[in-house]
Amino acid sequence: MTVKFNVAIPIEELKAPELGHGGYEGLNPRSEILPQGHTTAAGRRALPCDIQVDHDVAIVVRDGCTLYADIHRPPDSPSLHRSTPAIVCWGPFGKKFNGIESLRLMTPWNLGIPDGTLSGLEKFEAPDPAEFVPRGYAIVNVDSRGAFDSQGRMAIMGTQEAQDGYDVIEWIAQQQWCNGSVGMAGNSHLAIIQWFIAALQPPSLKAIAPWEGCGDLYREQFARGGIYGGDLFDHLIVKYMLRGRQGMESFREMYKQHPLASDWWNDKRPDMRKINIPTYITGTWTNTMHGMGAIRGLVEVQSPHKWLRWHPYQEWYDLWGNPDATTELLSFFDRYLKGVENGWEDTPRVRMAILRYGESNPIANIAEPDFPLPRTVYRKAYLDKEGLLLDQPSSTSGAVSYNPEDPGDTAKFTYTFAQRTQLVGIPKAVLYMRCDDYDDMDVFVVLSKLSASGELMYNLNIPWKGLPVSSIDEIPSDKRTEVILYQGPTGILRASNRAIDSAKSMHPNWPLYTHEKEDKIKPGTVTRLEIGIWGMGVEYEAGESLQLRVSGHYQGISNFGTPDHVRNKGFHWVHTGGEYDSHLVLPFV
Repeated sequence: MTVKFNVAIPIEELKAPELGHGGYEGLNPRSEILPQGHTTAAGRRALPCDIQVDHDVAIVVRDGCTLYADIHRPPDSPSLHRSTPAIVCWGPFGKKFNGIESLRLMTPWNLGIPDGTLSGLEKFEAPDPAEFVPRGYAIVNVDSRGAFDSQGRMAIMGTQEAQDGYDVIEWIAQQQWCNGSVGMAGNSHLAIIQWFIAALQPPSLKAIAPWEGCGDLYREQFARGGIYGGDLFDHLIVKYMLRGRQGMESFREMYKQHPLASDWWNDKRPDMRKINIPTYITGTWTNTMHGMGAIRGLVEVQSPHKWLRWHPYQEWYDLWGNPDATTELLSFFDRYLKGVENGWEDTPRVRMAILRYGESNPIANIAEPDFPLPRTVYRKAYLDKEGLLLDQPSSTSGAVSYNPEDPGDTAKFTYTFAQRTQLVGIPKAVLYMRCDDYDDMDVFVVLSKLSASGELMYNLNIPWKGLPVSSIDEIPSDKRTEVILYQGPTGILRASNRAIDSAKSMHPNWPLYTHEKEDKIKPGTVTRLEIGIWGMGVEYEAGESLQLRVSGHYQGISNFGTPDHVRNKGFHWVHTGGEYDSHLVLPFV
């Protein structure tokens, strides 16, 4: 039965599937065996074994809707009857839209991943069957509801997709080739959906590997801090990537009609506490969307068998360009889908990474007992009217202003480290602010890193090896995207959405904003804003600085809050010192 909500769901039309777009071949159910040594095109990896591909397999879910999947598996044989575990890769981008084409479309220099690494059978943001089928797995690439030829209207995340996933998993488990054990893997959308499906506890789902998956589509993607932030999704994903025949739920229109939390928006936040199976999570500081979902997964998933590997690279590089990551994922699934006693349980519960910025290599695979790190010492850095961050609050009050209607104008507060220092964890900003000319403020903060000479630094999110440049300065302007460059963790809040439910906040520094009603500010009145900031892991050398930047616009390399979405008029004032202890909370380790 189709899921119902208390609000009408606005529908956005999608372009119909087009032959050749995203690898689409038309609906053509068939089976074929691709022989060992086969290549799908020049520059692609030759297959290391025979792979049977069952194209456009029809799977009917509980409301009668038919979804289509491609299944890559070892060829049929009596000896393989009921012997093959399945890994489901679930998403709307087209089951034949592969990693090679996506890298060419969306990344500079293919992220440094060389030709011959991928076979071209890998679905976008999913594992490569050429790695998994030789190890005795089936990779099931599913076109979700409403995507390409799958029937129904596209529903992005929530109960509808979760129920569909439950039904597909139980169908797969009954196939003659499957051993009854099903896992899920994949990155971004393919990771996020795992939280939702696993929370329904399908009996045949034995393990999940959500690699880089946000955990709340309202608070972490489409309306961070209460401000619409779906431009990337609307302008790239919907316009160029998604195809379907019955349209999709429109995040943009829903926000216009219902900008505050509704039962539809609340349905986009999975209950991770209901997940009780082995879970292998990855995350990275440099992704501006997924990190806090990965952290919440570690905190809230109820299985004792859960691991977090926090790596220093861009997510697609880690998925396709890091052979150690693939080996480890296979080991995880060997343990929980095949029952192999391989010592996986000895894997450290948490492994962290620390970024160093510039041309310095990151520090990776730091084994830790938990996250946040138990040894963390939280210290306050107090804002000062002279633009400094101080160890002690200033007794002298003051205020620093910026023009929030000017994207280039920021209030800056700087702390210089006297010795090498590592900050690893979840920071927070508490700012006392006022606006004399308007009843709301959209506030964007970022924690930047400055060199010893005071220059703004960036982190390269992929290894330098294989790139045509050897320094940040050499990266041309058309390649300077958030895919490969990172400035620092951000925090975003609309002042009228500042109400917090502390009982539901997963950490004191990551408040859960209720977004249930607006509480406008009184012009000219100082208002306390508690702004959760994305997690960070950064090392500072002696003489380098942390700089808090406060402005009226998103300060990353890609645009998050455009003038069309931001509510700002007149100057903003950040009050410091005296009765206003505006400060950062920083995680020292």
